[in-house]
Formats: sequence, structure tokens, C-alpha cells
Amino acid sequence: MAQRLDEALRADGKLLALAQIDRRTGRLGAESPVVADLAGAGTDVVAVSRKAELIDVNRRELLRTLSMTGAALAIYPAADNLDWERLDNFVGRHATPDADALEGLAALNEHLWRVFVLSRSKNVLLPLVRDQLDVLTDGFRRASSAASYHRLCELASSLYQLAGEILFDTNQYTDAAQCDTLAATAAREAETPDLWACALTRHAFIGVYEQEFGKAASMLELATAIARRGDSTLATRHWVAIVQAQALAGLGDLAACQRALDAAGQVDSLGEGSQNGGWLRFDTSRLAEERAACYVRLQRPDLADSALADALRVSLSARRRASVLADLAAIGAQRGELDQIVAHADAAMELFQQTGSGVVARKLSSLQRYLTPLMNDTTIRDLSSRIAAISGSSVAVYQRRRNTCVTR
Repeated sequence: MAQRLDEALRADGKLLALAQIDRRTGRLGAESPVVADLAGAGTDVVAVSRKAELIDVNRRELLRTLSMTGAALAIYPAADNLDWERLDNFVGRHATPDADALEGLAALNEHLWRVFVLSRSKNVLLPLVRDQLDVLTDGFRRASSAASYHRLCELASSLYQLAGEILFDTNQYTDAAQCDTLAATAAREAETPDLWACALTRHAFIGVYEQEFGKAASMLELATAIARRGDSTLATRHWVAIVQAQALAGLGDLAACQRALDAAGQVDSLGEGSQNGGWLRFDTSRLAEERAACYVRLQRPDLADSALADALRVSLSARRRASVLADLAAIGAQRGELDQIVAHADAAMELFQQTGSGVVARKLSSLQRYLTPLMNDTTIRDLSSRIAAISGSSVAVYQRRRNTCVTR
């Protein structure tokens, strides 16, 4: 693949050399300015971020050089049925987007979503997403029909939601919210209610994480109304309901929260094809962990126990498993069970070190308020300090990454 990319982009062996360095060592040398920059940031940042930084720095350098043609070639194994010549003509020669070219771009979108779901380090996808958005934006100016325009809007909305999820995972909530706003606008233009409702739900989810529960609940009411106009065979309205349950739990309304959870639970009645694995990924497997998170927020450990047990029986991604473990630690704190707190929080922190996920860091940070009444115990004080170091380092590392990319 490195050879194909190097030849396609006429890089004279530079990309191939980068790939060989990455295969041979998996890291940059100590003289690297990125490593030196991290070392100057303090030992806490280095301890938390060194592995993630060293693994993805070569990949980010390579991705930064890719044009849209390179992005298309990079997914060859996952989409070898695409008409590469036609897609290259559209991307490189500013041709009018025809149906085949648009379907090729849709296939690229779908693959980027799949890679996002499977990747532990989400931010490595951002350069490719930006390239694809540039192509779609250029396509708007060349759309020759209403059908092409609507299809481009649909693809742009999907991709803006993906960009928003990546930025959300790096704690860049303002940028993520802007992406979700653009995604909602594009979905409205595309006249696709399900896509529109999902964009609004992602925007509201940011409000839930920032504990702006009233604002989130208002936006989710709008998303609910829009989802009713969508495809009844899709799980859109059920996903809106589960996020609505989170907002209502934050407002302390147990009865309304349970009604929303019941509405979300009706996803069980849907058949195959109710979610697409990309901008809509809600299914039955997510019910237990979301229900548990609501009951933890409501400080009802009696209700959360069974839901957390059910959640751990499901095969979860590292990020989702860390979230469940953090909820188990919170339940332990609400009951004053110190051993449970430490065991589950340590396991969640280990997963954070593997993923570098800002979502996991934020989840651990939310555990702090439950630890406050227990700070007379030295073990809990030590745990609190370690969580604070992780949370602060996560924000600092991603801010430094962002500043570095902007500078370059």
C-alpha cells in the first residue's frame, strides 16, 4: 500500500521511506521535535501521552500529505469495486459530479466511519476527513442538478458528524458542536430527517457532557419531532430517546428518564438494517450501558447494578468498557465501597492509557465529585490525584496537538 501511495502521489520514495521507518521502529527518535516538545511539557503529560504520540506521529505526517486521490487509494482493500478512474477524474480534474462519482465518495464516507469505529486513536482520521470535506465542498459548486446537490449535502452531513465525533473524542467540544451544526444544516438541505435528527442529537450529547442538561433537553425535543418524519425502520428515534434519558437524568427527573429509557428499549422490535454502522450506530447492545449511566447520574445504585452487570456481558470497545468501569467506580463511591472504587477506576485508567480517549478522561473526571466525601482516606486521595493528572494531561496533550497542526 505504501508503494501504491508513493507512486500515485509521485512522492519519489518519501512515503515508502516513512512506512519503512514506522514498520522498523514504530516510533521516532529522541531528537524528534515532537518528542522534545512533550518532554518539555512535564512528566505527567509524557507518562500519559508518550505511547499514543509515538505510535501516531508518523501516521499523521503521512496523512498530512495525502490528496483526495491518496485517500481513495488508501481504502482500496475495503472498496475494490469502485471505479477509481472515474473517481480520480472527478477529484483531480474538477469534473461535474455524476451518480457513479457520488457513490464512490459515499463508499469512502462509509469506510472512514468503519475505521473510526475500529480505531483506538480516533484523531488519526481527521486529515482524511478534512480532505474528503474539501472535495465535497468543491463538488457543491459543480453540481448540475438538484439530485446531485441533495446527495452532496447528505454526504457532507455524514462527514461533518464524523469530524464532530473525532473532535469530541479529543475534548474539543466547541469545534465538535460547530461540525454538528453544519451537519444539521446540510442534512436539512438534503431533506433527510434521520440524518438531521442524528446531527442534532450529537450536538445535544455535547451539552449532556458539559452538564447543560436543560439546553440539551430542548434540542432533543426538536430532534424527536424530526425523527418522527424519518424512516420508521431505523433506530433514529430510539437513539434520540436514550440521549434524552441522559439529559433528564441530569435534571433529576427519574420518572421522565425511565419513560425515555422505555422508548429507547423499543429498538428491540426493529429488524436488521435498523442502523448503518456510521452516523447511526444505536442498537440493543448499547441499552444496558446507557441505562446504567442514567441511574449513576441519578445516584440510584440499586437500579444501576443489574444494568452494569448486563453491560459487561456484551463485547465492548475499549472506550465503552472504560465508561462502564468508571460507572462501576461511581457506584462504589456512592456506597462507600473503597476497594470497588479503586479496582474499577484503575482498570478504566489503564484503558485510557491504551486509547488516549478524551471521552474516557472526561468520564473519569466526572468520578471526582463522588470521591469528595471520601477524601479522608489516603487511597482515595491518591486515586483522585491520579485522575486529576490524567484529566489535565488529556486536555493539555490535545491542545498541544491542535496548536502543532495549526502552526504547521
